[in-house]
Amino acid sequence: MKVEFETDVQAAMPSPSSSAASAPGGLEFPGCRPIRLGREELETWEGRLEYWDGDTETAWVVREPTSPAHERPSQRLAGLGFAIAAVRGSPIECFGTMDLDLHDEHGGKWRILQADQSLYLYPGCARLPSGTGMVIGTDDFPDVVVEVDHTTDVRRGKLRLYESWGFPEVWVEVPNMYTPSRRPGVRPGTTIHVLEGGAYQTVPESRAFPGWSAAEIHTAMNESTLSVETSRVLTRVGRALGERDGTGPDDMAWLREQRAAPRAEGRTTGWAEGRLATLQSVVHRTLAARGMAVSDAPLDARDIVGVTDEEVMDVLFACDDLRDFRARLRALRR
Repeated sequence: MKVEFETDVQAAMPSPSSSAASAPGGLEFPGCRPIRLGREELETWEGRLEYWDGDTETAWVVREPTSPAHERPSQRLAGLGFAIAAVRGSPIECFGTMDLDLHDEHGGKWRILQADQSLYLYPGCARLPSGTGMVIGTDDFPDVVVEVDHTTDVRRGKLRLYESWGFPEVWVEVPNMYTPSRRPGVRPGTTIHVLEGGAYQTVPESRAFPGWSAAEIHTAMNESTLSVETSRVLTRVGRALGERDGTGPDDMAWLREQRAAPRAEGRTTGWAEGRLATLQSVVHRTLAARGMAVSDAPLDARDIVGVTDEEVMDVLFACDDLRDFRARLRALRR
């Protein structure tokens, strides 16, 4: 498969001091510099790149070194996807930075993009990437790809390629965290582009994640700790997906297994003990998944007296650590 997009292939490239490194076909990659990268070298290349052109064997790489300002939003998105998946009751797969390949008519690599994050909402029934990356026409498109526009400007190059190749939804995120290398005049925020009739339209809400607005996505990817408001948004989006798909938490194997034993115990030892055991498991697994140190029994019966399960979940996604989790529960009981 070969997408006809570029015209008048030009071999000339600007010097590294140029403000926008140009590629064949009038594509521009501001904040990047072109380097020679032959096909043989490409096979062993371990660095990151914005774009690789097979006709000129040239890669465009970001000038600035990788920084927390750039990495944090896309990495947080993987955790947000886990929370939504748990509520929906089926997994969401995040592939991070990987090659997105367009092959030529001989099956060789012709064009390569690298996104900052790639999400598959239905990995169980999708043709997932294998080997070095996702191949256009062989693998299914990610439901969402994310570009963190910190020192670059994807609108002048990468977004045009995503559109031409047929990627259904692209999020462009400008993070809150500022560094001096940020492009002048750029304001933090998330922009959602969805493919309509072969062209991208800017929309206020995600199509892949129903009801998740651009403003809510930006807030979630930039919070230092997950707020109660954001945890409620994640629950809402997860439930919307579950209602659409006919799934719930019990459809996710590890949640179903953990919930089944406490339910059986609750029938014999009482509802209160069964509820405590269920919450113990959910709290333990969730805190551990968020990378927090947690004891085998993070709750006792006093912690949840007069507190609803929904309030426990809100606190669970908002807390900084186990001590903060318990403190927030005590505040709810007052």
